[in-house]
Amino acid sequence: MRLPELVLLALLAVCSLYHLAALLAALGRARPRPGRNARPFTPPVSVLKPVRGLDPDFYAAIRSHAAQDYPEFELLFAVRDPADPAVGAIRRLAAEFPQRRIDVFFTSRDYGANAKVNSLERLRAECRYDILVINDSDILAGPDYLRRVVAPLEKKETGLVTCLYRGVPAGGLASVLEGLWISTDFQPGVLVARALGMRFALGATMALRRADLEQIGGFAPLADYLADDYQLGKAITARGFDIALSDCVVETMLPRQPWAENWRHRLRWGRTLRVCRPAGYAGMAITFAVPIVIAAVALQPSLWPEAMLCLGLRAAAAIAVGCMKLRDRAVVRYFLLIPLADLASFAVWAASLFGRRVVWRSQSFRLQRGGRLAKESS
Repeated sequence: MRLPELVLLALLAVCSLYHLAALLAALGRARPRPGRNARPFTPPVSVLKPVRGLDPDFYAAIRSHAAQDYPEFELLFAVRDPADPAVGAIRRLAAEFPQRRIDVFFTSRDYGANAKVNSLERLRAECRYDILVINDSDILAGPDYLRRVVAPLEKKETGLVTCLYRGVPAGGLASVLEGLWISTDFQPGVLVARALGMRFALGATMALRRADLEQIGGFAPLADYLADDYQLGKAITARGFDIALSDCVVETMLPRQPWAENWRHRLRWGRTLRVCRPAGYAGMAITFAVPIVIAAVALQPSLWPEAMLCLGLRAAAAIAVGCMKLRDRAVVRYFLLIPLADLASFAVWAASLFGRRVVWRSQSFRLQRGGRLAKESS
């Protein structure tokens, strides 16, 4: 067997093993929940939500937090601009749930370029409770969300809890392909990372003890980083704690976007991950089954049996994670578009290998080593 054929065969084999690992991780037995007679771990919780503008279905998302089946919690929001249209929706929510502390605060001090972190630091001064749950403004949660994300913190060795999420496309092919990427590409990678030892968190949910946060200086040290969720996970694990992946799955809304805007958004994510974890990002090359299979069969047609096995494992992992684990109906509906989603994700990955400029909230930044943000001069 010639060297080029060996290289292609090795690529197919490694890619197949990766998707097999994702498949097994998705099918693995969930940790048993406490029995009926077990005393639930439900300490009071402060839910912190930085907000800017009205995301699609914003009121439904924040209402899903106010309507939690949980004994005691408060729901705190932070915005930069008092004229932000989200403020009216938050006031409406507070009026609908007068028995709950629901309040909005205005961010006036900057600790760094990350506006979300500046808002979180503002909220840290206002929260009353020792358990903090942080998530994005567009997250839609089930009624048992707080119970399930807080429960792992009962173990002293757990320093942070995060959870999987599925994307809900608001319309347009770009958001559909991004949703497929989240559920059948990115989340399988999270499950594999958990099996290997998770050292990062996902912005869809981060739950931790206030005392542990204060040991790392609060949120302020994260304010110069774009990937604040990654940096928070890194800081918590550096103190010897574990990161737990909750069995809860939440939803995030994917807005209808022009292709150019969606490309910039995904390119920002890719470049940020690359500067934070350069080796890991380069290693993602072996996860792109469709491009690998196309290249292998085009260059060496005799490898078609191995290529079909690789594609089969890719499809099986997508079903196990997207359909069974995440219960993402969009994966079922748009299953035949997964090859196109893979090609789009590969294009984003390849483009993200180069350059450090990102556009975030209409501002241009340059990513520095480790993921720090530096504003580009106009």
